[in-house]
Amino acid sequence: MKETILEFMREKAYNPMKYEELLSSLGIKRIKEKKKFLFILDEMEEEGLVIKTKKKKYGVPERMNLIVGRLQSNKKGFGFIIPDGGIVGSDVYVSAEDLNGAMHNDRVIARIIRRSEEGLRNEGEIIRIIKRGNVKIVGTFESSRNFGFVVPDDQKITQDIFIPKSETMGAKEGYKVVVEITQYPESRRNPEGRIIEILGHIDDVGTDILSIIKKYDLPQEFPSEVINQTKNIPDTIREEDIKGRRDLRDRMIFTIDGEDAKDLDDAVSIEKLENGNYLLGVHIADVSYYVFENSAIDKEAFKRGNSVYLVDRVIPMLPPKLSNGICSLNPKVDRLVFSCFMEINDKGKVVQHELVKSIINSKERMTYANVTKILEEENKELINKYKNIYEDLILMKELALILRNNRRLKRGTIDFDFAEAKITLDKEGKPIDIQLYKRGIADKIIEEFMLVCNETVAEQMYWASLPFIYRTHEQPDPVKIMELNNFIHNFGYHLRISEEIRPNELQNLLNKIKDRPEEIVIGRLMLRTMKQAKYTHNNLGHFGLAAKYYTHFTSPIRRYSDLTIHRIISEMLYGKLEKEKIKKLNKKMPEIALQTSTRERIAEEAERETDDLKKAEYMKERIGDKFSGIISGVTSFGMFIELENTIEGLVRVSSMDDDYYQYDEKNHRFIGERTKKIYRLGERVIVQVNKVDVPQKQIDFILIEE
Repeated sequence: MKETILEFMREKAYNPMKYEELLSSLGIKRIKEKKKFLFILDEMEEEGLVIKTKKKKYGVPERMNLIVGRLQSNKKGFGFIIPDGGIVGSDVYVSAEDLNGAMHNDRVIARIIRRSEEGLRNEGEIIRIIKRGNVKIVGTFESSRNFGFVVPDDQKITQDIFIPKSETMGAKEGYKVVVEITQYPESRRNPEGRIIEILGHIDDVGTDILSIIKKYDLPQEFPSEVINQTKNIPDTIREEDIKGRRDLRDRMIFTIDGEDAKDLDDAVSIEKLENGNYLLGVHIADVSYYVFENSAIDKEAFKRGNSVYLVDRVIPMLPPKLSNGICSLNPKVDRLVFSCFMEINDKGKVVQHELVKSIINSKERMTYANVTKILEEENKELINKYKNIYEDLILMKELALILRNNRRLKRGTIDFDFAEAKITLDKEGKPIDIQLYKRGIADKIIEEFMLVCNETVAEQMYWASLPFIYRTHEQPDPVKIMELNNFIHNFGYHLRISEEIRPNELQNLLNKIKDRPEEIVIGRLMLRTMKQAKYTHNNLGHFGLAAKYYTHFTSPIRRYSDLTIHRIISEMLYGKLEKEKIKKLNKKMPEIALQTSTRERIAEEAERETDDLKKAEYMKERIGDKFSGIISGVTSFGMFIELENTIEGLVRVSSMDDDYYQYDEKNHRFIGERTKKIYRLGERVIVQVNKVDVPQKQIDFILIEE
């Protein structure tokens, strides 16, 4: 009905109509249908899909000089509306005077008050707030004689929140608190709220991470209903659980994971067949056997969407009894799994495959570090210790390189190999070391095996034409690709662009810049041209992987998307997908795709923020120290410098006092007026740590002449 209404209102001949006129035009006559239609119309108005004018006429926003979207505020007070649908280049600038009480993340309707001239954005005024984006806010409490106020941690929330004396919960100056907004801002009035939780003093151990957890509203405890339900789940595999499963307990199957991992989703096995092909087995925890649809555990898992891996803790999607216990593929114990067997030839092609429910007993719990030492360093002690799987590891390395070189790279997969930081904390949560985490052959083995498994499953389900969740990555925006092409001209590179960019063209560029000074800068800029990968209920392909079919099948302990498709495949294997069930699943898939994509973004932001916090804390202890780094960003107010351990700080142009520097935006550089000295992206410089603002996670450097 909503689609029908929107299509009707988007027709060129349509002029805004009253409710009665719409009923007549759409041929709705029955009283029951009229009531339903009015309900839908009201719902669409609330969602911002249609607008009701002062004369009670209905129309679509785009035909009425209006825009609907989410407000993204800037700490300087103004904001931008990101329109629904995310059309590139269509965001609308809103001055502080025209926000009209809207806050960061609010969903709003705005009137276009000034159309853009060339190179500028449209300008708008917010006329209505559809849905508030902030109910609870985390910040620092400050008190005065008659009232208090909370300074939000999120700098995009630009107004302090007024707290009446009776609503402070006894909070003291300098304490981190959670405040619930009771009255939203108006034109000349700050928001008002009441404190509902005191987290601790700003300098107390653990308050910093706890503040981020509360800011993103990450659920720490599981509801009692969920915990009670886990009590009925057995700790070991029973005879009745094995029925109908393939018994793989005598096979050489083992896990390879990070040293700290406790939720082991996947195990692997391999053998060389008589025809020279490889038989790869990827065995994934059968979480769907324990987590029933619409159970309390399932509803909580859907709400969380995924596990969140913060710098000092994991906030799991499933209760520990499942995530670290009966579902985790721990060594030397029986576990229920979903096995995907793939026969792969020497070109990396999967010539046939099989999906089965099975039971395994993992023979070893291997770590990335130890497998890399065995395969790359030929560590004799470890080879001897794990001689039972040594030959398998050799075969796995062989196959992984075939999959990588003969399958993925040949078809044009974009292989970003950015350095990641490993942050080491002491018992008090203080960062004591930050180093580059180097991915070894073990990481690549598991990466290749999971990728080929995910592709194989996605392709089978696509041709089965069943409801499904795909992992998709759309084509980059052509405007951003042109900007990238213009930028790389400065370094002597060029992209061949026809109607659309192909992934192998971008991979060729990455190959050319490998190990060159500009590698990090061009690589990062290329990454920013990409759209974000997301979950969708229809198959759009995966641009970055150059894959026609892709999904997430391999981590059901920590991703709800994977758990969902495990259920669908199980029902398919057991012949339970009847017409009515398929119809219900088709309705549910878009909602699950949206929820899992949204929760993934939240997890990424929280993870990034905790990392940035600990990096700032680490550099706070190193004020005055000198470091070598690369200019990773150039803006009108300064240059961002990235150190070898991935820590990034800012050299403000105001601190570059040996000359007056002009900002050359087009070529991403600064030029000295007198000396003609040039600082450009990708150059290596020596910097000294000048100032660190830990709460704002900001590091200031100054340039050192050496």
